[in-house]
Amino acid sequence: MIRLWMSSLQLAELFVSSWVHLLYGFYIFSMAIAYDLSQAMYEYFKPNMNIGVEEVSQPQASSSFDDLPPIVLVHGIFGFGQGRLGGLSYFAGAEKKDERVLVPDLGSLTSIYDRARELFYYLKGGQVDYGEEHSKACGHSQFGRIYEQGHYPEWDEDHPIHFVGHSAGAQVVRVLQQMLADKAFKGHDTSPNWVLSITSLSGAFNGTTRTYFDGMQPEDGRTLKPICLLQLCRLGVIIYEWFDIPWLKTYYNFGFDHFNMSWRKIGVWGLVDCLLGNAGPFASGDWILPDLTIQGSIRLNSHLQTFPDTYYFSYATKRTRKFLGLTVPSGILGIHPLLFIRVLQMSQWRHPPDVPPPYKGYRDEDWWDNDGALNTISMMYPRIPVEHPHRLVTNDSDCHPMQPGIWSDFVFDALSDMANQRIRVQCGCRYYKIMEGDHILFIINRERAGVQFDLVYDSIFERCRKHVLRKSPQMLPNQMHQTVVS
Repeated sequence: MIRLWMSSLQLAELFVSSWVHLLYGFYIFSMAIAYDLSQAMYEYFKPNMNIGVEEVSQPQASSSFDDLPPIVLVHGIFGFGQGRLGGLSYFAGAEKKDERVLVPDLGSLTSIYDRARELFYYLKGGQVDYGEEHSKACGHSQFGRIYEQGHYPEWDEDHPIHFVGHSAGAQVVRVLQQMLADKAFKGHDTSPNWVLSITSLSGAFNGTTRTYFDGMQPEDGRTLKPICLLQLCRLGVIIYEWFDIPWLKTYYNFGFDHFNMSWRKIGVWGLVDCLLGNAGPFASGDWILPDLTIQGSIRLNSHLQTFPDTYYFSYATKRTRKFLGLTVPSGILGIHPLLFIRVLQMSQWRHPPDVPPPYKGYRDEDWWDNDGALNTISMMYPRIPVEHPHRLVTNDSDCHPMQPGIWSDFVFDALSDMANQRIRVQCGCRYYKIMEGDHILFIINRERAGVQFDLVYDSIFERCRKHVLRKSPQMLPNQMHQTVVS
């Protein structure tokens, strides 16, 4: 009777979660279409304002802007880059805060490895090469999208880049930097010093217990439960890729083109094979969810380094608090409906007693604080299987002068007083700024974050431009404009 009751509760939760995620997906899609339609109507009906107006030439500072290293914003799971979903911005317009910002469009569900390869060729140019050995092992084409012109073809050690990664995007950048160190790109003499700084915004360094609630098996972190949210996602993605509707995939793409799942290539029986789990990315495990389990993150982290000449920063988010000795959601209205159920579930997580713990020293309570998608312990810095150098700080002045080769952690918590920006000082000179935020507070919809949105992104961009240096200090774009005018 108890088992039947538990099964009923799980099915009810699956039903609710499925509809919430589906409705949110349609909301994003419809919002993008509405934006495109409004822009098209504006362009069609706008009056001609150029009549009788003399155009005044403005001084140009393009050469100065070109000297700035780009800041590359890397999206997370189910994310999208510039050019997808019409005019919608994954980073809610944060890319407009600086003159030299790139927002690449990577596979939204492809593996961390594949996305790192795509990111390199997006910047440097050329045809994406996933590697012969990897491609054969995972059952997909070795070569992918072609970038006729890289978005930063001069990228090298003398022209390094700032990276800002949200969620899984942070781990993508770390894998890319390791590939640069390993000289994993044929025809390119790379080094880890091609990366000037990495800033993680709610980054998935150590995996998340949410993957197990969504359907990953805690026994291995690779396979899916028979009935779960991720199974529904898997079926939907396979059908979407099989129909291969050009205009729709131009609007949004999961990134599995190199698996050749289109009806034109595999036919009906190929679709059946994929749906049964005998072929495709979900059969080979070459997709992003296995990389986001604790076991998958350990596999990745075991060969990823923190390099001495790169600056590292991480912002961790938290939407839980302690109440009568329990970890509970810190509010109801402040948590996005997409995440509330998971905040509650993750705060009560228990590793199955009949399954060996994922690493030595594992404790359930370490993983209870979360933001609805990732555990706070996972977002601070890489810590399993080996803890990387780190320092907990609260504002920029606490970590000046900047020190490369160490992770500086900014922890956002629901206990903050954002109006006064008060700083609580802990013993041992370990400082932290406390702010309220769930996992998607700083993306998609900037109105949800309010003033916090500008505080966070302004600090990130200012740090990249003024404090993270290898050569001479850089001027911010508005300072350059003032210099040119004067």
